[in-house]
Amino acid sequence: MEQPILTCRDVCFSYHSLSGETIALDHISFQINKGEFVAIVGPSGCGKSTLLSLIAGLTAPASGEILLQGAGSEKIGYMLQQDHLFEWRTIMKNILLGPEINRSLTKEKEEYAVKLLKDYGLYRFKDKKPAELSGGMKQRAALIRTMVMEPELLLLDEPFSALDYQTRLMVSGDIGKIIKKTGITAILITHDLSEAISLADRIIVLSKRPATVKKELAIHLTLPDDSPLAPRSAPEFSKYFSILWKEISDEYDANIF
Repeated sequence: MEQPILTCRDVCFSYHSLSGETIALDHISFQINKGEFVAIVGPSGCGKSTLLSLIAGLTAPASGEILLQGAGSEKIGYMLQQDHLFEWRTIMKNILLGPEINRSLTKEKEEYAVKLLKDYGLYRFKDKKPAELSGGMKQRAALIRTMVMEPELLLLDEPFSALDYQTRLMVSGDIGKIIKKTGITAILITHDLSEAISLADRIIVLSKRPATVKKELAIHLTLPDDSPLAPRSAPEFSKYFSILWKEISDEYDANIF
């Protein structure tokens, strides 16, 4: 049996302030296998992004352990909600920023960047500045900037949330297909249940704070075609949505609505 690329075992984390301690994550445990695309969903404020920061090594858990099999922190790619492209650099120079910083910029790396630009439909914009691109195109460029570092584990923290709905559908679908085609292990944080079902092989549901793993749901869709909307037309889609909706809605206090 293949060893998981990521294991979270009894991970706990708390925030501390002058007013006291706030427990964010309470004994979180799960595993992710190589090549899986996993989405993590849960109520707002439950600690999804905090968990991603712990996996990325940006902070340490209060207790428990996070094990990365064969992938150190230098092999983790992290894509945030905003593209954070530098306006004074061309798209190509933005994409090659990481290799420049860690002095790994080679001819082979430049060729790989060109290949990714072509795969993502951005090659003819490589000499443009970010201000000349649409929101969806900038998010593609931001993902290429992450992918050019050849991560073994890709962390996506609501990377499509800043896009309008139509662009979000198209970009998330296209990027999801490309990530799966490359075989990179990916973890997506999202509030959008439809997006989670459309993109993920498996969905981990967190409870309200202090967050625990409430449910894990494997996703198997019968796709009529390979269009971005195909997963939402799958006969199994509504069943998965209903399951997730019940799990999430049960975590909210009815008095807040």
